[in-house]
Amino acid sequence: MWRNSVGFSSKLLTSKSSYSRLPLLNHGVASRSTSTAAGSGPESTEAAGTVKVRFSSTEWVRTGSPGSSAVDLSSFAAASVLKGRDIVDMAKHYGRCYAELSKARLSMLVVATSGTGYILGSGSAIDYMGLCCTCAGTMMVAASASTLNQVFEVKNDAKMNRTKKRPLPSGRISIPHAVTWAASTGMLGTALLASKANMLAAGLGASNLVLYAFVYTPLKQIHPINTWVGAIVGAIPPLLGWAAASGLVSLNGMLLPAALYFWQIPHFMALAYLCRKDYADGGFRMYSLADASGQRTASVALRNCLYLLPLGYLAYDWGLTSGWFCLESTLLALAISGTAISFYMKRTTKDARRMFHASLLYLPVFMSGLLVHRVTESEQQMTVEHTGKIIEMSPLLETTEEAQEEKRKQSIGNGQRRPPVAYASVAPFPFLPAPSYATF
Repeated sequence: MWRNSVGFSSKLLTSKSSYSRLPLLNHGVASRSTSTAAGSGPESTEAAGTVKVRFSSTEWVRTGSPGSSAVDLSSFAAASVLKGRDIVDMAKHYGRCYAELSKARLSMLVVATSGTGYILGSGSAIDYMGLCCTCAGTMMVAASASTLNQVFEVKNDAKMNRTKKRPLPSGRISIPHAVTWAASTGMLGTALLASKANMLAAGLGASNLVLYAFVYTPLKQIHPINTWVGAIVGAIPPLLGWAAASGLVSLNGMLLPAALYFWQIPHFMALAYLCRKDYADGGFRMYSLADASGQRTASVALRNCLYLLPLGYLAYDWGLTSGWFCLESTLLALAISGTAISFYMKRTTKDARRMFHASLLYLPVFMSGLLVHRVTESEQQMTVEHTGKIIEMSPLLETTEEAQEEKRKQSIGNGQRRPPVAYASVAPFPFLPAPSYATF
């Protein structure tokens, strides 16, 4: 009897330990089967009866006990936390994929050039809301174009060490998903430019998307002229910003696009020279692949660096900036031209990398100088008016000076000389009055 009571107590403790796991195991169902399977023989039947009694009591406690409700709420909160973490992880995953598909750093550079063009085209009053909308629309269109570029080049990117870890070659995101992302961002960006800027800016954005995704991208596998087509693509965003601010395309608005066009040639020539093996493995027809010695690649880069030299003077001559920018822009162009000359003479990987780094430094400094030294329309008008007044007053000043000189000559010729004493009394002793002499 004592042994049976001990067995009953042990089984009761076993059932209690199982009961403690009830809220986490489907409200006691799994715990009940575990307790039943734990026993054997007559003790097992007794234990089973105990579990049944305990289970019925837990059902009553579960429906009426506040403590059990607190346990259920804690389990629900734990499940909610796990589900929230899954959502956060998924958001991080797709956020990284979208950023890589959009080529976020390159798109931010495109936005910077568009914003600079907007400020230059705004004159004295800048519409900051319009600037933000233009930058946002440009960012969306650039993201769409970059995504379509990767959709069309997914097989080529898989063969290159530099690009094989992108979302599409690595399988982190599907092609239909990427196409949906590209279509949505492209349409939203174009609609934003059309509604908040003007139709000219929206047209430039849409045409640049088509030119990049459907002309430049396939040309990379057909002909080396793709580099020059890509330079046109890069020159359009600052013109887009100018058109969004001013509503027109003028000669002044072509200065920054010209700088972007000439800058991109040495930039991409250096990159193509450094990544020749990758481009060859990917099946791209770059200019450097047909130039084993690198001489033609270096000469093209040097020639376009020299084209950057007169841009500072043109900006000053056309009234966009002050004279300081002319000096700064010339020094910048000479610096990048120096690296291009070094690359032309030696044609080594080290010199190509130096020219590439110089190109990365040139563009932000050039655009910063444009913004710092820009001259607004009101300042230009004030300068013109001031110059006109000086020109108008110069004949009057000359006439007045001539009249005074003539009067002085007449006074000397007609009047009598004063005695030397008068001069002596004035010069050494200025506090004494000059003596007056009467004439008879």
